[in-house]
Amino acid sequence: MKEKIISKASEMFLKLGFKSVTMDDIAAEMCISKKTIYKYFSNKELLIEQTTATVHKEIHEIINTIILKEYNAIEENFEIRKMFKEMFKSSDNSPVYQLKKHYPEIYEIVMAREINECNTTFEQNIVKGIKQGLYRKEINIKNYIQFYYNLVFAIRENISSEKEGQKIELEVLEYHTRAMATATGITELENQLLNYTI
Repeated sequence: MKEKIISKASEMFLKLGFKSVTMDDIAAEMCISKKTIYKYFSNKELLIEQTTATVHKEIHEIINTIILKEYNAIEENFEIRKMFKEMFKSSDNSPVYQLKKHYPEIYEIVMAREINECNTTFEQNIVKGIKQGLYRKEINIKNYIQFYYNLVFAIRENISSEKEGQKIELEVLEYHTRAMATATGITELENQLLNYTI
């Protein structure tokens, strides 16, 4: 039952927002009593902590599956972007923006987890791109990870519209890729942009 509550709460929080969804809403949606939810989660904050941890795990499992498909480095980033677009397509409001605004303590926990995972993913992608001749050899990998990370999360934290956030994140991905790309990389980037639908 605990897993079912987390699954339903995740779906509702991402679609309708962390602030607007109540324990009553979740109970009604699941056709269970609120008491049943409180048996597993003493308060809404605890439920949000558990759901964000579960969503984080699911996202990074999907990212790892994409990485295992052995796309080239630029294509890999676009496949990850498509995954995020698909995952949050029913959201009007950015979940990260809401979390920071209404539950800042939980937001800090989420971000600490993300920094670690994302830095590893970004670094692996850049190393892969250099080996494939898509990114320039002389770039400072640590700095480029920091640049990209700061841009992506600044958008997520400060833009409330999920659709607008997705649009700007695609522009950030293009900006990031162009900054690192070789001539071959630019050609691959143009191909990816041509085939990407917002």
